[in-house]
Amino acid sequence: MSNYIPTIGVEVHVELKTKTKIFSPSTNGYGEMANSLTNEIDLGYPGTLPRLNEEVINLGIKAATILNCKIRKVMHFDRKNYFYPDISKNYQITQNRTPIGYDGYVEIEIDGEKKKVEIEEIHIEEDTCKSAHRGEKTLLDFNRAGVPLIEIVTKPCMTSSKEAKLYLEKLRELLTYGDISDCKIEEGSMRAEPNVSLRKNESDPFGTKVEIKNIGSISNVVAGIEKEIERQTKLYDKGEKIVPQTRRYDDKIGDTVLMRVKETGNDYRYFPEPDIPFVVLTDEQIEEVQKTIPMLPDERRKKYLELGVSETNTKKLIQNRNLSDFFNTIIDEKTNHQIASNLLLGDISAYLNKNEKTIDETTLNKERILELIKLMEGNKLSSKNLKEILDSILETNSKIEEIIKEKGIQNITDDNKIIEIVKKIINENEESVTDYKNGHDRAIKYLMGQVMKETKGTINPKIAMEILKEELDK
Repeated sequence: MSNYIPTIGVEVHVELKTKTKIFSPSTNGYGEMANSLTNEIDLGYPGTLPRLNEEVINLGIKAATILNCKIRKVMHFDRKNYFYPDISKNYQITQNRTPIGYDGYVEIEIDGEKKKVEIEEIHIEEDTCKSAHRGEKTLLDFNRAGVPLIEIVTKPCMTSSKEAKLYLEKLRELLTYGDISDCKIEEGSMRAEPNVSLRKNESDPFGTKVEIKNIGSISNVVAGIEKEIERQTKLYDKGEKIVPQTRRYDDKIGDTVLMRVKETGNDYRYFPEPDIPFVVLTDEQIEEVQKTIPMLPDERRKKYLELGVSETNTKKLIQNRNLSDFFNTIIDEKTNHQIASNLLLGDISAYLNKNEKTIDETTLNKERILELIKLMEGNKLSSKNLKEILDSILETNSKIEEIIKEKGIQNITDDNKIIEIVKKIINENEESVTDYKNGHDRAIKYLMGQVMKETKGTINPKIAMEILKEELDK
């Protein structure tokens, strides 16, 4: 544990889900042959002119709304001038003075308490090309050049790696559900750069900030912050000064490594981009974009719990956007939503994973899932039966009751018949009955197994267990 108070801010670059790039008609794609998704604008040819992609502005409005930011209605782009191989025109087009969103927050829950992580600003910019180092050579792939980004900058308001982790997880969840970005960290479409400083007391001014660049996973952000706190603590304990610098996290050695020392501030000589007119947003445009925002995770969470879905199932549903969207088709229906969530997260998920399909690629729809829930709730279909006919339910349009008839499935639903079977099993297993009465929990599981074996699984396990307990406790 450090004897110092950490102060942490995080800058996050997120690639936007647009068909084309921010200033050119080139495809915004990933994983294609190097330099195949480019044109003269992306390559920075002299005389080329940028043309702003309107969809980028719309996604900027969406992001600002979801992250509770104020939206700037009049803005311009700026040139950030620097010389580096990854930007062939020697400047990056960004928003320095007029970011699209500012003064926002993301709410996280830490140790049972809610905390607002304050957002300083969100600005739109273009991505640079990708550098690949091969021995002494550096290769450049311009497929990424001109891909639209939003940079989300927090205030220095976090005090632990745990808070940073929760913030990044919540941010990824919000931006994914908002259809703003796919946030695939492993593909580089979400990149985080934490800033870390230490101070002795709350009343002291902030310490010297150290930036950790381009971290490719949330777990590495946590590790990088913790290593940086450890490094700075040792230096302070020795009475040494922290030098402003940029480091990177090397997961092979599990530590931060010095990239460069910042002896002077970066002078990017920002000035307004002369080739792009000012952007003026109207209230109508903002409202139209805001109408396209789908139901967000927190709203879904609240709704699912109100419908009686367990906390575990609620969490799992929200982790799977496709299943959550499908579940939303029945949230206004009078049905058993817990059974619905069990079905989706259990046998249906297993089928989807095994066959590498999404739920949209099956024949399951709102009407069919409601029919299925009704049959399960009415004990006309057991879990064992479901496994037998699930492929037919998800691959054909036949009515589920017809599939049940075709397969010759007949379940025992008569309580008197179930009582008769349970009594038979009790009479045949006196030793296990004695063990149960002596407090051995495993005995009832054995007896239940015998009931299921006797009925060949054509009985609802929940009802059978209730009747078995009643008979044993007499």
